[in-house]
Amino acid sequence: MLRRLASFAVRHKRLMVFGIWLPFTILIAVGSSTVGTNFRTEMAMPNSDARVAEEMLASVQSGDAGINGQIVIKTDKTVMDTAVQKEFTTALALIAKIPEVTVKSPYEVPTQINQTKTIAFAEISVPRTYTMVEMQEVADKVIAASQNFANTGITIEYGGRIFETFEMPESEVLGLLAAVIILVIAFGSIIAMGLPIGVALLGLAIASSIVAIVSNFMSMPNEATSMVAMIGLGVGIDYALFIVTRFREAMHDGLSIEDAVVEAIDTSGRAVLFAGITVIVALLGLLSIGLAFVTGFAVAMAIGVAVMMIGSVTLLPALLSMVGTRIESTSWAAVAALGSLVISAMIAVFTHSILFVQIGGAIAAAFILLRFFVAGLKKPLPHRAQNNHQHTVWWRWSRVVQNHPWRALTVSVVGLGLLAAPMFSLRLGFSDLGNAPEDKTVRKAYDLISEGFGPGFNGPLYIAVGGETAADPKAMQQFAQVIAKTDGVATAFPAPMPSKEVGLVVAYPKTSPQDEATSDLVHYLRSDVIPATDVYAKVGGFTASGIDFSDYLTQRLPWLIGSVLIVSFFLLMAVFRSILVPLKAVLMNLLSVGAAYGVIVAVFQWGWMADVFGVGKPGPVEAWAPMFLFAIVFGLSMDYEVFLLSRMKEEYNRTGDNFTAVADGVAATARVITAAALIMVCVFAAFVLAPDRQLKLFGMGMAVAVFLDATVVRMLLVPATMALLGDRNWWIPKWLDRVLPRIDVEGSPHTASRPIP
Repeated sequence: MLRRLASFAVRHKRLMVFGIWLPFTILIAVGSSTVGTNFRTEMAMPNSDARVAEEMLASVQSGDAGINGQIVIKTDKTVMDTAVQKEFTTALALIAKIPEVTVKSPYEVPTQINQTKTIAFAEISVPRTYTMVEMQEVADKVIAASQNFANTGITIEYGGRIFETFEMPESEVLGLLAAVIILVIAFGSIIAMGLPIGVALLGLAIASSIVAIVSNFMSMPNEATSMVAMIGLGVGIDYALFIVTRFREAMHDGLSIEDAVVEAIDTSGRAVLFAGITVIVALLGLLSIGLAFVTGFAVAMAIGVAVMMIGSVTLLPALLSMVGTRIESTSWAAVAALGSLVISAMIAVFTHSILFVQIGGAIAAAFILLRFFVAGLKKPLPHRAQNNHQHTVWWRWSRVVQNHPWRALTVSVVGLGLLAAPMFSLRLGFSDLGNAPEDKTVRKAYDLISEGFGPGFNGPLYIAVGGETAADPKAMQQFAQVIAKTDGVATAFPAPMPSKEVGLVVAYPKTSPQDEATSDLVHYLRSDVIPATDVYAKVGGFTASGIDFSDYLTQRLPWLIGSVLIVSFFLLMAVFRSILVPLKAVLMNLLSVGAAYGVIVAVFQWGWMADVFGVGKPGPVEAWAPMFLFAIVFGLSMDYEVFLLSRMKEEYNRTGDNFTAVADGVAATARVITAAALIMVCVFAAFVLAPDRQLKLFGMGMAVAVFLDATVVRMLLVPATMALLGDRNWWIPKWLDRVLPRIDVEGSPHTASRPIP
């Protein structure tokens, strides 16, 4: 089927490019802008204590169960000054008129005024069901309502999740530019470089548009588009890179343009499809977590990978046939096309506009494709000799490793083990706004509250009280006093509620929301303090919800890892007809993922080299990061595993010599795997420069994992273990060989020897 598809793409290249892909890109971008987006984050978990507390409070007053923010003021006089009090009260009255916004004034809740009466804050809430867009609208209205007050010369800042904004990191463009440079060096041709970049950007424009549309039908976090860009650019360039490399090899072997394209798709294209499906399977394994927040991310990234995979085996063959023997040529026309592509991408990123990313990426890709078609490059480089991998540095490297397999194995395992060691102290949680950039209002508000009251006031605990206690003011006061006397609690007090059916006690910890002591406090309140009072009460609020979420993921992560490992093992066993090859692949991929976990624990949790990477302060590893890191990195590791081992298996089937097959497989794929990995590392590492701690952490984890996987694992561990096991690598029991389905990823090289059906 792939040979027929490639043949169709070659013989109808103009239809494929200008009749299908480009019109579809424009159509889906216009449709996305017309429909709009509805990104939202739903992190609540059924049956958790925080969720029960939320439902109890929402039954009588939705704001108390929602998302919180603070309006913080600081004055050199006193917040009790008549002029200050009048202005602040007037502003809060205007804010209270905003629909579904609950306001708690510091003049009604004295604990919201510090002891020196120089700093005060008003607590505001919106329903937890609010989307990012709705919260932004509320934030704009709140700021507008207090604008006159802000002009009185008194410091005012806005804190909490309501005022938190998400911006596409400008550093993303650096990853794209690095990919361009690496591809030019690897290929020595702007045309050969431009094809993977063009296909990846076109695919990204389509994937982003589809994700934007899908966000209207299921819960997807606002950060989903950045995740799609991160994974989409990486795999899109990788997949196209492998196919273009195989096409050039076929051309060097003397095949015609059509036969070279068909061979590239029938060999590397098969590996791309299988690798892409493996990544998608790993991503969709995240659905087993059972949370809307995780499902949204998983579906968005799976869409990105699927689009890139389809583009690599349909659009890319048509482009290769257009370029033909000019694949290794460079001209001013190609340079101009490259310039237009990079400039469009830079503008799209710096405008922070998803729409511009979609339309700008589509226009840029269309322009460079038109350049390829009409440039009229007349001077192709001289035809190269037959491919001979045995004269490459990678072939000699493989021989060195194979001749000293135990040394290579020992150095690799010990090195990865040392990097992975910090993983055993991994603590999941959520970072607080004390990690936001210092010039952001949410960070300034956080610092003001910490200065005036202590860091714990940035993450209040909302304790919902039911039963007879809620209807008895004296009992509520006594319960609040018990909470206030608990170690780790700065203060606690009963808050007024519109109904006697549910009571509310607001408790402020002494430690910051991301501090481990705060997590211990929540657990202690639930397990010891509250049960001892015989009061029916549930601890809720954003901080408690984050703790519940982290605890839940800590329990579910082993199940996710186990299920993905089992499925991947059987897939690889069916592909390579081997027991040991998939077993080694699973174990080695775990080593690279474990090393990535260890590095992010050392940097973000322990604070090693925190200043170098711009990490605000040590804290927990973002609760969602390890599961996504595992799913994505494991999928990408399988990409490289499939590309490398499929070439080894192809050589082994041809020669029957494992030693030669390993060396030839490494030599044939090492250059392209290294280039692909460097591109991935640059794309992911660019996110380390982003101001957002979560993207910074995730980007670092991905970059480290891919780098180690493509270097230590693929270039040391794989050839060493393959050499040690010899022909046993390809052994499988006969009964199992008969039972397993056959999946062919090696394809049929040198298709020129037979006609295309």
